[in-house]
Amino acid sequence: MDDLKLPLFLGGFALFFLIESLAAKRPWQEPRGQRLRMHAAMAVFNTVVLKLIILAPFLYWTEYIAEQGWGLAPMLGYSGIGGIIATIIVLDMFDYWWHRFNHRVGLLWRFHKVHHVDTHVDVTTALRFHPGELFISFFVKLVWIAVWGPSLVAFAAFEISVSLASQFHHSNIDFPDRWERILRLFIVTPRFHTSHHTVSRRTGDANFATIFIIWDHLFGTYKEPDEDEMRELGLAEGRDDYLSFATWLAEPFTQRNHNQDDPERHSTT
Repeated sequence: MDDLKLPLFLGGFALFFLIESLAAKRPWQEPRGQRLRMHAAMAVFNTVVLKLIILAPFLYWTEYIAEQGWGLAPMLGYSGIGGIIATIIVLDMFDYWWHRFNHRVGLLWRFHKVHHVDTHVDVTTALRFHPGELFISFFVKLVWIAVWGPSLVAFAAFEISVSLASQFHHSNIDFPDRWERILRLFIVTPRFHTSHHTVSRRTGDANFATIFIIWDHLFGTYKEPDEDEMRELGLAEGRDDYLSFATWLAEPFTQRNHNQDDPERHSTT
């Protein structure tokens, strides 16, 4: 299944890019080609710098844990299809908490805010992550693997699911209210996740789920999206140069948008 990750990623990206091209929810603020080129360059940079360095030890660690039979999944007897489903659910919960910590811990937020500086959320936003955040998350995922003990196939299924979910809920698309209500009983929708990218801290510091929306309900971080708030996306500072490659790399080391406790960041303007 690991061999399917790249084709599914590229196929999903192309699909959501096409859908939002035909039925965009929000008007485009910059030329789409510029956004695509810049965010694709960021993704390629991350792939070359990080994936080639950490992929081999990452796969070795996952295989080693699986061979040793360590972790909760083997202890509970999860294997086969059941193991894959359980892995996706459990690791999605872990991912919820990791995302939440990225907003609450100053050092983590320094890197994660790079993703949130984007003032126009679309499928290319799913490519916009700082290499520092990905590097730190690599070690966090090693802990997840040690705790849960998924098989290589189950973990690959989780990674594919997260990737496709991220592309889907960052897409510049929307559903009729009736469909939205049904979908949002189970999964994170583009409307729900877009609210997480608002300048308003009411929803910008809430709605952390990636695949299953239940985690925001269970852990008290669900905030109903508001159309007025979603008219202004991104963060308060750095709105003019967020598509600069140099600014993207340097953003964690700047002070702008850094203080999560600033009362102005919790306003609903």
